[in-house]
Amino acid sequence: MYPMSLRVPLSDAAKPRGTLVLRRDDVRRLLDLQECISAVERAFQRHAAGESIPPGVLGAHVDGGSFHVKTAGMLGAGSGERPVFAAKINANFPGNPDRNGLPTIQGVVALFDAIDGRLLALLDSIEITSVRTAAATAVAAKYLARTDAAIVTICGCGEQGRNQLRALTSVRSVRRAMAFDLNAERAEAFARQMSEELGIEVTPVRELGRATLHSDIWVTCTPSRRWFLGREHVVPGTFIAAVGADNPEKQEIEPQLLATSTVVADVLEQCALIGDLHHAIDANLSTIGLSPNH
Repeated sequence: MYPMSLRVPLSDAAKPRGTLVLRRDDVRRLLDLQECISAVERAFQRHAAGESIPPGVLGAHVDGGSFHVKTAGMLGAGSGERPVFAAKINANFPGNPDRNGLPTIQGVVALFDAIDGRLLALLDSIEITSVRTAAATAVAAKYLARTDAAIVTICGCGEQGRNQLRALTSVRSVRRAMAFDLNAERAEAFARQMSEELGIEVTPVRELGRATLHSDIWVTCTPSRRWFLGREHVVPGTFIAAVGADNPEKQEIEPQLLATSTVVADVLEQCALIGDLHHAIDANLSTIGLSPNH
């Protein structure tokens, strides 16, 4: 989890200031999707160049959900910006929308000055988490999906699925999308809203099979603990963004599919411990070489 490139000039940062507090409505109003995609791309580039504070993850499970803490930061070397450190604390309760009328994800991002430790900002994390995750998919699709990719299948029709489709349409000429969710009414509502919003054909589907076989891009953003997307569902040249498996117990992708595909990770050590990749490694279907920098 990288902080979006908040530019803090060295000269201005030295001046005493209070802590900026942004609620969810503030973040939603200020956070532009295109700017976020560009910021995430810059963050990946700077991480690859060794200009980041290595990310860390801590998780804890409770009945009905989980909490996780993710930390990272940006060094200011050569950029004219002051180094910053961010810590995100999120609660993830998949049953919230149906049971409690609350968002699945709730939390806060704390942004610190990485030179003197001052608390610069506290930001509601709901919109940041959703949009930043979708932006990462868009950056990956920009470089890894075929340039003629035009058919998308979204698995998981919550707010994250909506932002995923919005982000993909900004980097690829998507002309058609399919929406899959265990809750058929949710998939139908997703299809109606996104078709009207994006001006493309969005169709709800009840199962993964003939209708979705020739999708060029897949996004899985579910809380599944057992894989549901396998080799029989995709064709050669398909791009898959596996988003939902954010702890060791979750799983969306068949390990054999991972073993027979090219896997691209942002932080390889982290992906080898949590999410879909570690299931393939545990099954001795994938061997990877870990090094300090990727």
